Amino acid sequence: MLLRNILLFSSLALLAGCGEPKLPSPFKANEVTAKYSQADFRLHDASGKTVTLADFRGKAVALFFGYIHCPDVCPTTLADMAQVMRMLGKDAERVQVLFVTLDPERDKPELMAQYAPAFYPSFLGLHGDTQETAQAAKAFDIIYQKQATKSGSYTLDHSAGTFLIAPSGKPVLLSPFAQRPEYLAQDIRLLLAMR
Repeated sequence: MLLRNILLFSSLALLAGCGEPKLPSPFKANEVTAKYSQADFRLHDASGKTVTLADFRGKAVALFFGYIHCPDVCPTTLADMAQVMRMLGKDAERVQVLFVTLDPERDKPELMAQYAPAFYPSFLGLHGDTQETAQAAKAFDIIYQKQATKSGSYTLDHSAGTFLIAPSGKPVLLSPFAQRPEYLAQDIRLLLAMR
């Protein structure tokens, strides 16, 4: 009897320590709000106007870092995001895709003004000087490094992934490179539905 009471008490104690069960996340992307809720940038749009993440409040934001001369990751990501925008239909008006260059040496403002919108008209290319670029990249833990090529030029190795930010600024999601467009669209719709 004593053994039975000890086992019963132990079981009750274990159950009490469990707390509320956690439900699975509705998002396909990883929720990274705790780490990036204060992350921001001070960069420039094609007209030279200084912008920060706060300038896009009220819209869901898809934020991607890359560079124009990227042979694969960047154009693939922008093409995928263009497909997502078409999937969103009318909701696409409430989404802003931002492409931030990590290569201010070559990606001049006039090129940035043309590159991102070539994938979808509302896409914005943002740029900064070397210091502003480094600060923006650091805020979002983006790693990038020049790699010399045989032709005497260079490519950039860089982190890949797209930050998805709710219209209120929270939550913040990080979608991996090559995420299926339907998953991105689903996550963006969920962000747009949040108040």
